[in-house]
Amino acid sequence: MIQSMTGYGKSVVTFNEKKIHVEIKSLNSKALDLSTRIAPLYREKEMEVRQAVAAVLLRGKVDFTIWVEKDAAADASHINGALVADYYRQITEIAEATGLPVPQDWFGTLLRLPDVMAKTEVEELTAEEWTAVRRGVDEALAALVDFRTQEGEALCRKFNEKIDNIAALLASIEPYEKSRVEKIRTRIVEGLKQIPDVEYDKNRLEQELIYYIEKLDINEEKQRLANHLKYFRETLADAPGQGKKLGFIAQEMGREINTTGSKSNNAEMQNIVVKMKDELEQIKEQVLNVL
Repeated sequence: MIQSMTGYGKSVVTFNEKKIHVEIKSLNSKALDLSTRIAPLYREKEMEVRQAVAAVLLRGKVDFTIWVEKDAAADASHINGALVADYYRQITEIAEATGLPVPQDWFGTLLRLPDVMAKTEVEELTAEEWTAVRRGVDEALAALVDFRTQEGEALCRKFNEKIDNIAALLASIEPYEKSRVEKIRTRIVEGLKQIPDVEYDKNRLEQELIYYIEKLDINEEKQRLANHLKYFRETLADAPGQGKKLGFIAQEMGREINTTGSKSNNAEMQNIVVKMKDELEQIKEQVLNVL
């Protein structure tokens, strides 16, 4: 069954005091166009993430995000007490040595000095944490694939409806096709009768009529179009990744419909061809969304 390239997947995993959010959005594109925004701690794993996404999504414009929500207390900056004490000692000694007044607002002064509020610990990614994050990535990808599958089912129903409409329009051509031949023959003969004093070889005229009518014959176009409609349906049932093939089949369908229109030489048939073109254009628009 086909899949849409439009999708959205999200997962949230918890590790210690962190909530790790993974979000993936995808739209249609000719190839895989992957854009990532990854929290600094996990950037060393970006290539692994890209490979995982490419293996599952195959095609589409994909936005991938990992961001971290931390517990407020755990994320709060800590005051470097030892540094504050050292700054206090230095300022007091300078004040005594120079006779300058000490600050009235000690805390306000000390807390504005460099590195007093800075974190001193360096966070490192552990294997256990990455295992949790990778689980979140896989869950988000699975959610996006489910979304794409649901959208694909809706597209499949739409395509089958349009294919049914084209098949019905193709069948409706037949009555006009049969009457058209006789109309062409009658029009040519009547035209010759209106030319005075003209003699013509009836056998030769009959041969020319047969040749002319054969050039307007659309049986081959009808057969090829019917085959394309059948092949389109069969491709819809294949494994995901058939979007480009469906696009090629739709192009071939368009060629047969256009040729039928150019050969029709009949107002009713041309109206039917216009309706088939309208149905096909709707197929072509939606095929762009198929994986």
